Amino acid sequence: MIVFNLSCVHGHEFDGWFRSSEDFDRQAHSVMVECPHCGDTHITKRLSAPRLNMGATDMVPALPRVSGPQEVMPASLMPGLQEHMLQQFKAFVRANTENVGGQFAETARRMHYGEESHRNIRGRVSQDEAVALSEEGIETVSLPHGILLDEGVQ
Repeated sequence: MIVFNLSCVHGHEFDGWFRSSEDFDRQAHSVMVECPHCGDTHITKRLSAPRLNMGATDMVPALPRVSGPQEVMPASLMPGLQEHMLQQFKAFVRANTENVGGQFAETARRMHYGEESHRNIRGRVSQDEAVALSEEGIETVSLPHGILLDEGVQ
């Protein structure tokens, strides 16, 4: 695997892992590589020193979102990768959202109806509250069962 420093036309910088330079070129030409910050698909390689992954998993960079067919490999080939990615995801969400806890539904509604300024929030809702928010046109994302960002918060 080779890691490239990438950027979109909006100046967002991020890393991407590819099997080869040709693999990046093919995916970029097929509009399969997207900026993880804004979703732009006009991605270019930036000047950088080459970094090759020869099996070390202690430093795993953020991967760009891709659409369409993807090559995959068994997670067992990279022990600890799933846990590392989960920890990175949790850290990103914690750093970029405000925890409103059990007030999530009320806060989301106030933001949706313009009673409060928009911001990234996280919290807890019941299944009924999640359905009601959806019916009101308020988009939310649920985490998979067992994924807790704020352990001990009810």
